[in-house]
Amino acid sequence: MQIRTNWQQTIMKNKLLILIPLLFVALPAFSHTINYRLENVPTSQVFGYYLQLGFTHILPNGFDHILFVISLFLLNPKLKTVLLQATCFTIAHTITLILSANGTIVAPPAIIEPIIAVSILFMAIENMMQSELKKWRYLIVFAFGLVHGMGFASALNDIGLPRDAFYSSLISFNIGVEIGQASILLLAWFLVGKEFSSKTWYRSRITIPASMVIALIAGFWTIERIFFT
Repeated sequence: MQIRTNWQQTIMKNKLLILIPLLFVALPAFSHTINYRLENVPTSQVFGYYLQLGFTHILPNGFDHILFVISLFLLNPKLKTVLLQATCFTIAHTITLILSANGTIVAPPAIIEPIIAVSILFMAIENMMQSELKKWRYLIVFAFGLVHGMGFASALNDIGLPRDAFYSSLISFNIGVEIGQASILLLAWFLVGKEFSSKTWYRSRITIPASMVIALIAGFWTIERIFFT
């Protein structure tokens, strides 16, 4: 019995010896990059900087997020339905953006980026498979929003956040993202939804062809991000 106890203690010590270095390696991942350049800049300028950064992260730089937002629009372009989906998406990605930025959760881009591609592929395929929007779609949009929020945080980490304006910078970045997304949705609605959503051919001529193109792009991204990134 004593031999077995000593053997178990030896294994535990060895595990600790392995885990301690890993812990010190992992700890830096829980601290967001600090933007020292903006440490002493007036708050209004910092707010404007991250507001613009959030907007440009969507328009014109966030082609994958643009396709996801357009996918939300295509199945049912009624403004109320689109805004409800966008609200679910916004709440979700705001939660994970904050939690990722302050280090509460950590998700490697190598995992998040392929899932973002899969989320676009899923929404595009659903648009082709479903003729009407089901209530459970809102839950799916929320779940994917959680993933996209971690993607936003990963991109923001490349720029960093000032320590004395951490949350205000985070909020302004998120507002910029929302303005970018809202711009896409409103533009899509004015160009397509307002005039053509009530047409009998809307699904066959707009929803399905556009979703097919998005699915092909997202499928390529999925393969690329899993196997070649």
